[in-house]
Amino acid sequence: MQGVELRPLGVGEILDVGIKITWRHAWTFIRTVLIVVAPVQILAAVIQLSAMPDSFFEVTYGTGSPDEFEPIDDSEFWAAMAAFGIALLLGGIATTLATGACYKAVADAYLGEEPNWRTSLGYALRRLHSLLWITVIYSITVGVGLIFCLLPGIFVAVAWVVAIPVLLTEGRKGFGAVGRSHSLVKGRWWPSFALMLVAVLIAGVVSYAVQILAFLPSFTDAGDDPLPLLTANAIGSTLSAAIWTPLIAAFATVLYFDLRVRKEGFDLALLAERIGVAPDPDRVPLAPQGPAWSGEQPPYWPPPPDWRPSGQPPAGEPPPLGEQPPAPEQPPAPEQPPAPEQPPYWPPPPGWKPGGRDE
Repeated sequence: MQGVELRPLGVGEILDVGIKITWRHAWTFIRTVLIVVAPVQILAAVIQLSAMPDSFFEVTYGTGSPDEFEPIDDSEFWAAMAAFGIALLLGGIATTLATGACYKAVADAYLGEEPNWRTSLGYALRRLHSLLWITVIYSITVGVGLIFCLLPGIFVAVAWVVAIPVLLTEGRKGFGAVGRSHSLVKGRWWPSFALMLVAVLIAGVVSYAVQILAFLPSFTDAGDDPLPLLTANAIGSTLSAAIWTPLIAAFATVLYFDLRVRKEGFDLALLAERIGVAPDPDRVPLAPQGPAWSGEQPPYWPPPPDWRPSGQPPAGEPPPLGEQPPAPEQPPAPEQPPAPEQPPYWPPPPGWKPGGRDE
């Protein structure tokens, strides 16, 4: 595969590419998320249903009048908390795995290759421990920043937004991945913030609307029963994840590529080598391509690795036939200094004459 030359993208172009990737491969992304998240949501619902008292559901979902709530003793409360914690832990692991798989599928689609949910899940599963560690670092740091001081939390959330693409593409783990993300976003924080703000709004509105539709039974008489409530919660959470996860993964992944194009002259051949994809050369990638590098000025700074001023071939390539460079001019021979009027030493050497004169 020959490298596909990329160009820096604006915020609107990144959003456009991310939406196109998600839309064109929607069924692949939906299957990737459903296969991981749906069984975990069912298991979590069973755990909560077996451990939580009915009054806890009434408190949680607000399906009854406060005067009708039955008191919950300590043992029921801690059993409910344990069930809730287990469900939350299982959901976090499943969501992290689905997120990593979606990032891999987005990268495949960006190359022009047809993403495959099995390949993507296998790729993410082999790196699940690293994905979980980055998720823990990100969640704790951003959460603490948002709780105690809003602005630092927002700053870190944007600065570390491409940490997972760094892990999956470059193999950096933990703090190395978040540090690399910070260095890539540095100098582009505001455009990255604008992009992710719009991305979160788009993905949030769509996924929240789907989740509300799944909870419609809770507004009827069926909502008084814990089983329909848990079923609606499992369905809503799964469908919401199937929409939210691929969209956020697409926007963050395209942003990662754009940052590398701007700062390092990144091309898709390097990406293909990194993530083990050999795309079909006849398939047109979704990545917007720039024109061939030409002119006396580079298209952006620092220039792409293969850029040369007009008329100069890339480094390591001979010039075209018939355009051999002329032989370099030989420098003129240095003039001989005039012979000295005084001998180099005394008595003078045999045959020495002043100024080279012959007698």
